[in-house]
Amino acid sequence: MQMLDQLFIERTVLIGLVAFLFTPTAYAMIAQQAAPQVKPTMATDAPMRDTSFIDDKGTAHVTRVVPVPQTVSSQAQLSIGRAEPDQGPPQPLTERRKMTDAYTARARVAWTKLCPNQIVEDKIAGVSVRIVTPDGMPEANRNKVLLNLHGGGFDSDSGSYTESIPIASYTGIKVVAVLYRLSPESPFPAAVDDSVAVYKELLKTYQPEHIVIYGTSAGAILTAEVAARLKKTGMPMPAAMGIFSGMGDFARPGDSIAMYALRGLAGHLDPPDPAKHDASYVASTDVKDTVLSPIYGDLHGMPPTLFVTSGRDLLLSGTVNLHRAYLNAGVDARLVVFDALPHAFWYDPQLPEAIEANHTMADFFVKQLGK
Repeated sequence: MQMLDQLFIERTVLIGLVAFLFTPTAYAMIAQQAAPQVKPTMATDAPMRDTSFIDDKGTAHVTRVVPVPQTVSSQAQLSIGRAEPDQGPPQPLTERRKMTDAYTARARVAWTKLCPNQIVEDKIAGVSVRIVTPDGMPEANRNKVLLNLHGGGFDSDSGSYTESIPIASYTGIKVVAVLYRLSPESPFPAAVDDSVAVYKELLKTYQPEHIVIYGTSAGAILTAEVAARLKKTGMPMPAAMGIFSGMGDFARPGDSIAMYALRGLAGHLDPPDPAKHDASYVASTDVKDTVLSPIYGDLHGMPPTLFVTSGRDLLLSGTVNLHRAYLNAGVDARLVVFDALPHAFWYDPQLPEAIEANHTMADFFVKQLGK
C-alpha cells in the first residue's frame, strides 16, 4: 500500500507557499452544490484500476489511477502528490476571504524576496488600485504600464500581489492592479466598469500601444470582458493581453471543469450542472451577453493575446476554447499549456514551473510593447 501511495494518485493537489487552500480562485465560476457531509475516501476505498461506463445519455462515469508524472519538476511532483480529502462542502465566503487575505499577505513577502519592489495603495478614477514598481525600473519603461485584473473567483482577491510582483520584476515595467468591486455585493458589470474606468484614466498618461491588460482566473475572464467592452464602445485597444486560465463562455461548461477541481485531481468535485451559472457574478445578465461571454461576440481586431493554462486546470477547456475563438477571428493568439499542474500554479514561487510561466508571460509583454 505504501508503494501504491507513492506511485499513484487519484486526487492530486498543488500545495506549497501558494496554499490554494486559501485561494478559492474559481469557486464562484464552478457554482457547485455544497458537498454532502460524508466520509472522505480512504486508501482502502480508493479504486486500484481504471473503470469507464458510458450511460444512455452519453455521460461518462470513470475512475482513473494517475501516476505522478516525471515531466514536471521534483518540487511539482511533491506538490501534486500530496493527499487532499475528496469530501467537504465549500467554505463560507467570509471565511474564504479571511483566509485569502492571510495568504496574499504571505505571498507578497515571498514574491518580494525574489522580486524587490515598491507598492503604493492609491485610487485611479475613484477605483482602488495597487501600484507595483519594480526596483531598478529602466528609464525607458516609464512610459509603459501593465494593467492587472486579479483572480479570486470575482468574490475575493487572491492575485493582486501574486500576479503583479513577479510580472513587474521580470518585465521591468510598472503594474497597476485594479481592486475592482467584488460579487456578490457588486455583480456584473461592476468589475468591468471599474477596470475600464482605470484603463480610460491611464490613457490620459500612456499611449494605448504602451499598455497591456492581463489577469489570471477571474481576472483572465475579466480581461476578455474588458476587451469586449472596449471594442463595443470604440475605445482604443491595448498593445497586448494576457488571458491566464480563463474562459469566455458562461453558458456552456467545458469538459475540464467536470474532471478537475480547484486543486487539480485533488479535493471535492461535483458534476457540473449545465443549467446552473455563477449567480453571484452573473446576476440577471443573459449568459450569452457578448461582454459577459465574449465568445459569442465579434472578436475580430483583438490585440495579440497570450493564453496560458495547464493539464489539470479546471479552466483548461475554457482557456483553449477562447483561444481557438480568437484564432478563428484572425487574432494573433498564442497558447502555452504546462503539463500536469493545476489551476493558476504560477502563483507559487517555490515551483520552477511558476518562475518559467511568469517569465513566459513577461517576455511576451515586453516583445509586444517593444514593437
